[in-house]
Amino acid sequence: MNTPQASLIERHVGFVQALRQAGLPVSPAEGLDAATALTVIDLARRETLREMYAATLVKRPAHRPGFDTLFDLWFPPVISPGDGGTTGGGANPDADDPGRGELPELRDRLADLLMGDPGDPAIQRFARAMVGRFGRLEAAAGRQSWFSYPVLRTLSPETLVARMLTAMLAERGGLPEKIARRRITRNIEIFQEAVASDVRRRIAEESGIEKIAKSSVRPPIDQVDFLRVTKAELARLRREVHPLARRLATRLTIRHKRGHRGRLDFRRTVRSSLSTGGVPLTTHLRPPRPHRPELVVLCDASDSVATFSHFTLLLTFALREQFTKVRAFAFVDTVDEITKLFAPGADVLDAIGRMAEEADIVRFGRTDYGHVFQRFAERHADAIGPRTSLLILGDARSNYRPPALDALKRLAGRARHAYWLNPEPHAQWDTGDSLATAYGAVVPMHECRNVAQLAAFVETLA
Repeated sequence: MNTPQASLIERHVGFVQALRQAGLPVSPAEGLDAATALTVIDLARRETLREMYAATLVKRPAHRPGFDTLFDLWFPPVISPGDGGTTGGGANPDADDPGRGELPELRDRLADLLMGDPGDPAIQRFARAMVGRFGRLEAAAGRQSWFSYPVLRTLSPETLVARMLTAMLAERGGLPEKIARRRITRNIEIFQEAVASDVRRRIAEESGIEKIAKSSVRPPIDQVDFLRVTKAELARLRREVHPLARRLATRLTIRHKRGHRGRLDFRRTVRSSLSTGGVPLTTHLRPPRPHRPELVVLCDASDSVATFSHFTLLLTFALREQFTKVRAFAFVDTVDEITKLFAPGADVLDAIGRMAEEADIVRFGRTDYGHVFQRFAERHADAIGPRTSLLILGDARSNYRPPALDALKRLAGRARHAYWLNPEPHAQWDTGDSLATAYGAVVPMHECRNVAQLAAFVETLA
């Protein structure tokens, strides 16, 4: 189903399926709730339709960008008439066509729009007109398609900033420059997204919604692989860290309490035995003393898992607030303690930068887990004790070096709990220089490619 004339129910089914394929958790019951809501809203009001679907199908703010992208594909604001122009979804075109005029006039019109209200629908109409005029190029011999970059290159909204800033400061007397610049930047982003959205709409009309939907939506932030995360996504992941740190600390505390029954309360046991002739049929134990557990984090900081190590260091930073004692160690082919870099009040990104410069974690530059475990056992074994949870973070790829399993066994044996989180897909374990199964036999190893899997691991600790 990819035609504009498809029935509403077909579009509903296709839209819900596209959301699931994009990684958004939509249950059959939620899909039925949305279908029921279709019967009680004004379907002519597109934004009402959007918010109805969002209210019934979207569970987390991180899922909203992907939802909006797919909604615009399955329920477009307009439908092209077939001649490259644009109509208003069946309505009469604007009398004043925003696509008319020479380039200087169009840039002047764009500047006026970018200085106005970000919610002005004229921005969307102008973007659609500009895509219709400048966005169609030859993609291959004898084949044309739609693109955003020729539109943005031709109009160059960034080159209008100085002019718009001067005009806004003069017209609105007293408006702080920082606020004016922020408004202009935000409106430029809205215009760029409007152009991209209309390009996707036109490609969907020609090639099919299902095809363009698969390539248009990035997975939700909690499902993006750590090994493929971008810098912008890493910044967004920082917001996911603290709730996970609190849950992880809570789970480990619960496990510790369940594993420790407390000492015998001799006085209560003797007192209760008086009713049975001095025979202690019932023993009483002292309640375990409440405490927060200790944590040792051993993190692979090699280039092959650089983005994963950045996230795990963010997690380590957050965990410091939840545990009595957290000691952090980083390694490549040797290991060094980096706890001091994550002191309270320190900037975590600055700490990561300092780690690369100050920590002694590299000898030859190739990961060597065996040497790391031996070195850790020699120099830092005292960091692990009966109240310690050991968390190892890395891909278990050791460049064909000896695994030093005995050293790892000694470390794991000293800890109360030991866990290994591996950012590689399970299917890649034991391929090449991976020692996943060998190490997993000593320390339970869990696949942890994204925040969703990390959250699932935390839940298994209950």
